[in-house]
Amino acid sequence: MTIPLRSDTTTKGRKMAGARSLWRANGMTEEQFGKPVIAIVNSFTQFVPGHVHLHEIGQKIKKQIAELGCFAAEFNTIAIDDGIAMGHAGMLYSLPSRELIADSVEYMCNAHTVDAMICISNCDKITPGMLMAAMRLNIPTIFVSGGPMEAGVDGDKRYDLVDAMVMGADREVSDADVAVVERCACPTCGSCSGMFTANSMNSLNEALGLALPGNGTIVATHSNRVQLFERAAKRIVAMADAWYKNEDASVLPRNIATRAAFINAMTLDIAMGGSTNTVLHLLAIANSADVRFTMQDIDALSRKIPNLCKVAPSSHYHMEDVNRAGGIMAILAELNRSGMIDGNVSRVEGKTLNEILAQWDIAEESCDENARILYLSAPAQSGRNLTMGSQDTLYKKADLDREQGCIRSVEHAYSKDGGLAILYGNIAESGCIVKTAGVDPSVFQFQGTARVYSSQEAACEAILDGTVKSGDVVIICYEGPKGGPGMQEMLYPT
Repeated sequence: MTIPLRSDTTTKGRKMAGARSLWRANGMTEEQFGKPVIAIVNSFTQFVPGHVHLHEIGQKIKKQIAELGCFAAEFNTIAIDDGIAMGHAGMLYSLPSRELIADSVEYMCNAHTVDAMICISNCDKITPGMLMAAMRLNIPTIFVSGGPMEAGVDGDKRYDLVDAMVMGADREVSDADVAVVERCACPTCGSCSGMFTANSMNSLNEALGLALPGNGTIVATHSNRVQLFERAAKRIVAMADAWYKNEDASVLPRNIATRAAFINAMTLDIAMGGSTNTVLHLLAIANSADVRFTMQDIDALSRKIPNLCKVAPSSHYHMEDVNRAGGIMAILAELNRSGMIDGNVSRVEGKTLNEILAQWDIAEESCDENARILYLSAPAQSGRNLTMGSQDTLYKKADLDREQGCIRSVEHAYSKDGGLAILYGNIAESGCIVKTAGVDPSVFQFQGTARVYSSQEAACEAILDGTVKSGDVVIICYEGPKGGPGMQEMLYPT
């Protein structure tokens, strides 16, 4: 017994003669009729460094999928650069773009009755938008991100986007110093090098089980990033066969991204001090998957999950350092050793998380040699580079220091409470999120004068002209999803 291909609707029967003519005009060969049609959902744009290098990779994996007997067709979603849109009205369009992305992927895949998809995402709203679509469609799906950019280097100092923003707003920093940092802070293609929204979501995708190990941490410029795409292309064909030929429902997104997987993903987020925006996105993705996952679940986790990893802007480490320490699998392994995650969840590899950790945890002797090499993938630090997979630099050795290294064991955690927390009070009766990994413990309990503003612009002006003083609390009203509208992020005031 087999599951009929969705694409049979447009490739079989006399009535579909016109549709078959059009499929042939798209390049489908006679041998590919009756085989799975796989959508390559790309997000290439030259407006976003995290996506500027994705132009050719879609066609490379299209060719690989064709060699495996299937027809693959590529299309692109929109992508907004939050860093460029930040600090002005452009940011009002960012969060709503997530919905446009989710809708457009659903529209394209249902209109053309595709059987499976490989999603090439990277930056802030693209990954969650595609994940929402994957949950709605519930067809075999695998994700591969474009990867993080290398950290900027100037002498013995390393920088990222936020350093440029902070120094640009600090009047005590000279114009010359700002000029140096802004030129080196974002040196390559890829998502910004700290634990911001893009890298947080790409890391959580590993925990959800919809992306392969290394998805969140191998730098975009490294040749091992290309190998990740090649492995994903091979795997999506196998997943399509597993579902349509063998009725193996374990490969479907909703059977991978279960409630247990969402709990694992949020546990990881808290342990690594991920972006607070992940809460916004995970709740939306879970809603699209019809999974019961709430703020109350997050609140309960935040009270018991320790902070095992701190990455910029909360420390001097960047995503390349997380990779050297064993990547997301290393954090999950440390949590697993303490019984803090569910290792029995399914993954896109067709294995359980426990099985994958046995193969990919570099702290274990059972770790595969290929995994050890993958986590030695290093930045080239060769200056401007916009080409994916263009270098193969390796670290001389991995960071296995679980006491003082980038990734800590539970016993040597940065803090016993996690990197995120849910707060309730009279100004957030339904709850709010704080990234405790980036907050000095001295202000965990705090009183101060409230300075209330009706816009980001007014708040920034007051901060810069000295109206807001040390010890004040800044409150910006009317900036939620309805009031903004768009719930824009505000790195400039912070």
